[in-house]
Amino acid sequence: MASGRRGGGGSRIGGALGAAIARSRNTAPAVTPVFSPLRALNRRQLSQIDLIGQSLSTVAPATGMIFIASWIISADPGVAGLAAILGTTAVVVAVAFCISQFTRRLAAAGSLYSFAFQGLPRRATLTMGAALLLGYLGIAISVLANSAVSLLGIATALGSAVSGTVPLLVCAGLVAGVVATIAVRGVRLATRAILVVELCSLVVICALMVTDPGTPTSSVAPGTAATLPFLALMVVFGMAGFESAAFFGAEARRPLITVTRAVLVTPILCGTVFVFAGWAALTGHADVVVAAYFEGTASGASTAMVVAVKVGVTFSWFASALGCAQAGSRLLLAMGIEGTVPRRLSRVHRRFRTPYVAVIVFTAAVVIGAWMYLVIFLGDSIVFDGFVEVAVVGAYTLLAVSCLRFLRRIGEDARTTTVVAVGIACVGAGLLGYLTLSGISDGQWGIPTAVLVVGLAGVVWAAVLKRLRPESLATMGAFDSPETTDLLPGAGELVLDDDGRPQLVSAHSLPGDRR
Repeated sequence: MASGRRGGGGSRIGGALGAAIARSRNTAPAVTPVFSPLRALNRRQLSQIDLIGQSLSTVAPATGMIFIASWIISADPGVAGLAAILGTTAVVVAVAFCISQFTRRLAAAGSLYSFAFQGLPRRATLTMGAALLLGYLGIAISVLANSAVSLLGIATALGSAVSGTVPLLVCAGLVAGVVATIAVRGVRLATRAILVVELCSLVVICALMVTDPGTPTSSVAPGTAATLPFLALMVVFGMAGFESAAFFGAEARRPLITVTRAVLVTPILCGTVFVFAGWAALTGHADVVVAAYFEGTASGASTAMVVAVKVGVTFSWFASALGCAQAGSRLLLAMGIEGTVPRRLSRVHRRFRTPYVAVIVFTAAVVIGAWMYLVIFLGDSIVFDGFVEVAVVGAYTLLAVSCLRFLRRIGEDARTTTVVAVGIACVGAGLLGYLTLSGISDGQWGIPTAVLVVGLAGVVWAAVLKRLRPESLATMGAFDSPETTDLLPGAGELVLDDDGRPQLVSAHSLPGDRR
């Protein structure tokens, strides 16, 4: 009997709630509805797995394993090399901790750019935006060019002698076309496809390194101070983009939780496989795999080994290009909403709910850059890589400073966050200073020039906006916010305060209420 009474009460409550919802749909709101600046996107659809897949794909850990193993084999830093990888991983995890201070509180499509605005002046925020654009464009250009090289390498290993600049350019164009198509078709399709691709690549490379007998190293020489900073920079560059899940705050389910988890977990996973690659290189287990990728069958590796390595790495290159296209397009979308770039870039596809204009523009810039990379830089990309590395390190350094100022502004700073943020800012500034002085002393002006360009980008950008579109400087920092349709009936009403921010108020406190 008691059970029956509870069931009847439950059905009455459910019926009342349903009736209230039905009435709310047929009743005009008491105030003008409030909408999120990012409402055009397909909000609240991505799961935790989707977000981790996005971040992993952008990093492309399978390719990072190959290059880190190759560097350790050639430079022979010894156990100090593994220590450098572990130490750098710890620094990147600390960067992730700083980012998580924002992702726990804000959901944005502009990621670090939108976060930087919460703690930095507008010029510094625009510098962050320029650094992110350069970083993601540079990574995408590099991976797209390398995917074309890998594709031709697979064809060569299978006996089809295809070589030359034209086939490389054609391959890069085809890969870019596939990337743009998938990115426009839908974010869930893209994130799940690239997660499967990247996991398969990781399994292939790890399995080959484990089963490769190699020639164990009898003794290892300690690394020198001159080589280890470059290994650290390589690891940072290898993990660049680990935070790309933060670009999908508006499109994620429970974004304050799931995005934060993805940002924190990704560098730990990548650092683990990088340490494994370093161990495999030191013990001789990576020799054949590295030789198979860079030298093909000429290294003495079997055709099956060469094809397996190149297919795994090529898939990883492709996944990274797709991850960068998705992240870069969201960055342009956020800037387009603000007006700091042409507003056409904020257009969203009516059916697929993706920023298709930004995807097309970003991918077009990437494929043009990849063609130039293949024609000009292939085989000697020190200057190009220097710009990308400076952009990435500069962005993370600015993020740490913004984190410190943001938490102090809202009164939620603690000793732990202060120590971590100050430490990351000092490490980033120190690394940039070391690279600048090293470049000047060696007569290599690429990195000093990159530091100057990135540093002045925000100042120049702000000056241009002040002259051509001054109102955009007042609308920076757009992020996702609750909408009127997100509220349960009877929960109150959303209104905009004097700063244009949505505030939840009681329906009884609205002006003109007669109840």
